[in-house]
Amino acid sequence: MILGVGTDLANIERITRTLERFGDRFRNRVFTDVEQLKAERRADTAGTYAKRWAAKEACSKALGTGLRMGIAWKDMGVSNLSSGQPRMHLTGWAADRLIEMTPPGHEAIVHVTLTDDHPWAQAFVVIEACPVT
Repeated sequence: MILGVGTDLANIERITRTLERFGDRFRNRVFTDVEQLKAERRADTAGTYAKRWAAKEACSKALGTGLRMGIAWKDMGVSNLSSGQPRMHLTGWAADRLIEMTPPGHEAIVHVTLTDDHPWAQAFVVIEACPVT
């Protein structure tokens, strides 16, 4: 069953300006170490950050809260499988919220997809509950 769906559209040029203005203060407040390593290795650094920004916004919407109720940016982090497929990792309050919204006898799976077409970056997050067998 679907527990939550979220989407977000981020402007890459806005993220570029934010990185230029706030630098590490912005990076360290919003992005996990894994996300920063990924973005800083890419030719399109701002686009990589923008996709992850959109993923965090989309995930917070799928959790049914938006960015409020104690959720922190770094409670949601995107990494990639060796195939390149993105994965969403939840910690802290986001993980607690996921447990709270998951019915007994089910396991929550967070699906995430990212895309960009300059100047836009987009993410979709679907939270699915699967019966534990």
